[in-house]
This record gives sequence, C-alpha cells and structure tokens, in this order.
Amino acid sequence: MPVTTCIFDAYGTLFDVSAAARNAAAEPGAGKLADTWQALAESWRIKQLSYSWLRAVTGQHADFWQLTQDALDWSLEAHGLDGDAALRARLLALYHELQAYPEVPTMLAALKARGLATAILSNGSPGMLEGAVSSAGLGAVLDDCLSVESVGIFKPARAVYDLVGQRFGCAPCEVLFVSSNGWDAAAAASYGFTTAWVNRKGEPVDRLPGQPHHVLTDLARIPELEVF
Repeated sequence: MPVTTCIFDAYGTLFDVSAAARNAAAEPGAGKLADTWQALAESWRIKQLSYSWLRAVTGQHADFWQLTQDALDWSLEAHGLDGDAALRARLLALYHELQAYPEVPTMLAALKARGLATAILSNGSPGMLEGAVSSAGLGAVLDDCLSVESVGIFKPARAVYDLVGQRFGCAPCEVLFVSSNGWDAAAAASYGFTTAWVNRKGEPVDRLPGQPHHVLTDLARIPELEVF
C-alpha cells in the first residue's frame, strides 16, 4: 500500500535546535557564549531529551517547554553561564522561533503538490510548535501539528504514534515517518511506519529492535523516495 501521509518530527528534523544558541552568540555582547555556544547547544539538547525519557519512565509528565527550560538551566550552570537572566530569557525567546533547515520549505511543498498529507508529530507543546511553524513560514505546507500533550507522555511511547492514525484515518503502512533522532525512527519502524532517519551527523545506526528503512543526510530527497 503506498504512502499517503508524511509525518515529521520537529526539533532537529525540520527545525535547527542549535539555532537559538548560535544566533544568541552572534549578537553584540555575547561574551563567553560566543566561545561556548556549540557545547551549550549540544548539552541543552541532550538534557532535554534525557528529561523526556526519564519523565516518561517515572510517570512524572511535564510539558516540553518546562523540560526545555530545565535543560537550559542545567546547561547554563554546566558551562559557567548561570546567573545571567538576560541570556536565559534571550535563548528561550530564540527557541520559540527556531530556523527551519534550508531544504524544508521546498521539500514540504513538493509533497503537498503530490497530494500527500503532511504533519508534525512532536514532543513539543502546542505553543512551542505554533511559534516554530509560524516563524519558519510553514503553515501553508503542513496539515497539522500533533503534540504529545494530548496523551501526556513523550516519544517513543506507542500512544504518541497512535495519534497519526487517529488524526488522518490511515494505517501505519500508509505513513512515512521522518526523524533526525535514530531512536525515534527505530521506534516508529517497530510501530509499523515506513521510516526515514535524517542522519545529519553521520552517526551509527542505533542497536534497537526497529531499524530505519531509509537513511539520509538531509531532507531534500524525501520526495524522491520510492514509497509513494
């Protein structure tokens, strides 16, 4: 059965999660951040994901915006930047308007031109996703933004992937799921989706039960995959 529905993870897949720290570091008066922004961005992302998994396992859910703040606070302290309230506020403001990767608008427009449904499925809270989609100008090429907040648990819980069929009335085999997170692509493959892992860093494939069906270096080739 051909794919009818293309679902994308948001952070790190459509939106560049390093952009907030990178852009803040380029602003006047960035100080120490100018030298440490890459390390800060990496630890911020790692802690953000780690907190989502730990909260899912322990049943102590909080929305992704809270996790984003908690992860930033840890990272600022780890890199000797805690205590700078203005920097913290600026980084969080920039996270609400993350840049999309350059190939994203054209790729999504190509999928829509073929009559395919397109949507985001993300750990992000609705407000976060709305801000990112709006600032990137992607509203016209996305049919919906599905947030884990409707089920109260983070990926890779199966209840999250269930949201796709509930929204679009499609079987798992009709879905192409795209993520930059290897664990997310693996879990979605185990669920029954056809998956594409956007492996921007050239990392090894995760040793997990599911395996991505396609491994790409960016999103440009998504419309060319022989799944439609």
